[in-house]
Amino acid sequence: MKPTNLLPYGNIKTPDDLAKVVRERRKQQGATQAEFASLCGVGVRFISDLENGKPTVQFGKLLQVVQCLGLELVIRARGWEQREMTQ
Repeated sequence: MKPTNLLPYGNIKTPDDLAKVVRERRKQQGATQAEFASLCGVGVRFISDLENGKPTVQFGKLLQVVQCLGLELVIRARGWEQREMTQ
């Protein structure tokens, strides 16, 4: 049986992909949109727009929310694999 409480990790290719991660993580923490917005220092409208996949949300506020969720945003080249550095 597949666990239902895991974050949808993977490649974020659309605003909807990111929206799903943010919404699921907020719900896992048991917070309403209003509580979460207050905790992160953004408005409820911003959280709603973000969770609905609005493609034009402010990037600075997005980073603020990601950090507040205890997540990090990582950018890497396509096809990149983590390898141990040996010298």
